[in-house]
This record gives sequence, structure tokens and C-alpha cells, in this order.
Amino acid sequence: MIMHTCSEVISFARQLENESAGFYESLARKYAKDGDVFLSFAKENKKNIVQVERAYYGVISDAIEGCFAFEIDTAGYTFKTELAGDASYAGALSRAEEIEVKIVKFYSDAAEQSKALMADVPRNFTLVAKKRSNRISKLQSLR
Repeated sequence: MIMHTCSEVISFARQLENESAGFYESLARKYAKDGDVFLSFAKENKKNIVQVERAYYGVISDAIEGCFAFEIDTAGYTFKTELAGDASYAGALSRAEEIEVKIVKFYSDAAEQSKALMADVPRNFTLVAKKRSNRISKLQSLR
């Protein structure tokens, strides 16, 4: 699906955050050793979407929503959250890294595409991309 409006992109961001939060919650249950790290990621995901939505609702108008600020294909940012029953811890961490890379790319691309028309929303997209990018090194340190 190609997204064009800010509303579509915000809804997709919410979907990515919720799906990845669920993934991290399941990792916390399965791998209690680092469960606190995974739960902190899930909690941060929920804060991310609040942050982005707050910026969106603070600046949205019919003029912004009426113009098409985006050309984003969701296919490039989707991911699987299921792990095989016999998945190793290293495999789970690799899947988590893959998810983070895709979500960072989504937020970075969305920020780039919308920066000419808005200020607050792309700034928040960039902030979330940075936070999520930092997770990759955290995940690698758990190996």
C-alpha cells in the first residue's frame, strides 16, 4: 500500500510501534535474563507513538492533510514478529535488529519526505529514528 497523507503515515507508525512492542513483550517472557531490557523497549514504543501523535495533532490542519506529503510504500517497512518455537536467543536478537533497522528507515524516510511541509512531525520522526537506532547497539551488546 502506498501512503500519501500524514494521517496514513501516523497510523502506520502506530501499527509498527504496537507490533514491535508486542514482539519485545514476547521476548521478555521467553528470555527473562534480559526481560527488563525488552520491556523497556516495549514501554518506549508506546511513548514514541504518543510523541508522534501529539506533534501531529498539534499542527494538523485541512491544508496539511489535503496535500499529499508522502510517497511511502508500506511493503518496505513491514516485518515478521513471530519466532519459531526453537528459535535461539541469537536468532531472536537478529530478528529484533532487523525490525529496528526497518523502523528506523521508515521514520527517517517519513521525516525526509515531510520536512518541507511540516516542522514538528518530521522532527519527532527524526527523534524516534535516533532512539530506535540506539537500540541496535544495545541489542548487539546482549549477544
